[in-house]
Amino acid sequence: MIDLKQKILAAVGDDLALIETALADNLNPHFDLVRQVAGHLLFAGGKRLRPLLMILSARLCGYADRASAAEYSVIFEYLHAATLIHDDVVDGADLRRGQMAAHHKWDPPTAVLTGDFLLARSLSLAARTRLPDVIAVIAGITEQMSQGEIRQLTYKGDVRLTEEIYMDVIRCKTAVLFQGACRVGALIAGALPDTVAALDDFGHHLGLAFQMADDLLDYTQDTAVLGKNAGADLREGKLTLPVIRTLQQVDAQDKAWIASIIQSASFTPSDVDRLIALMETCGGIAYTRDLAAAHIQSAKKALAAFSPTAERAILMDVVDYAWSRAS
Repeated sequence: MIDLKQKILAAVGDDLALIETALADNLNPHFDLVRQVAGHLLFAGGKRLRPLLMILSARLCGYADRASAAEYSVIFEYLHAATLIHDDVVDGADLRRGQMAAHHKWDPPTAVLTGDFLLARSLSLAARTRLPDVIAVIAGITEQMSQGEIRQLTYKGDVRLTEEIYMDVIRCKTAVLFQGACRVGALIAGALPDTVAALDDFGHHLGLAFQMADDLLDYTQDTAVLGKNAGADLREGKLTLPVIRTLQQVDAQDKAWIASIIQSASFTPSDVDRLIALMETCGGIAYTRDLAAAHIQSAKKALAAFSPTAERAILMDVVDYAWSRAS
């Protein structure tokens, strides 16, 4: 995975530099506090995957203006950062990207308002494209991400959460942003409808697989690697697919035990170890990994519609990177 990540970074180094400049420039004209709070998360080591997906999708469709592409691409990093800031407040999270969450470093009202600013800034940047379809995509993303968060909150700590509802939540909270980044890349390039649809499909499947990989990492990586406490999702009452599938397979006694630790939210590291053992025995981890693999294959199939280019090769590497995180 490390070699693959370095290969991708080497191929997109110039784009990343433009993205970093655009991220900073679009914060500088505004209040110093907003810049500090937003920058606390934005410049704490994010992968910039979503803006890169937009840029690569645009170039795949023949868009050659790198500076403009980078300017528009930060829409997706701002949207992503806004949702992380808001989610951390809602969940009471302690860490994000290995450092203190914004609502702890400042306070919840400041964090929430900074997230609101980033959402508004995203819409302002979308308006600069002067493309109604792009504005509609960004507005739709903000609406669906909010719906996903509300639905997740509704089922917080609820062991009755089904796989169907889980899939809808991760579609709204994660996949729509990947999907939107790829779709907007095609739209600003003036791509034909079939091409737009193919990149939309690619982003959808990649986003679902990426989130499932994240959900697996919560139980397979330590805090130093993950950037947040191991088992953090469960402590916040979030039931992800490995847990949902395990609950479907365990006996009544183990199901009652899992329900008790979810509802108490005060479980120990040994409880996490026991839960992971159940996930492995009952196939919760393997099931999640297999479903992620199916979406990985669907993402690759969508890219197969495009002629071999450097951009397609990088996007294929991104897909493989997403899979390596889950495998």
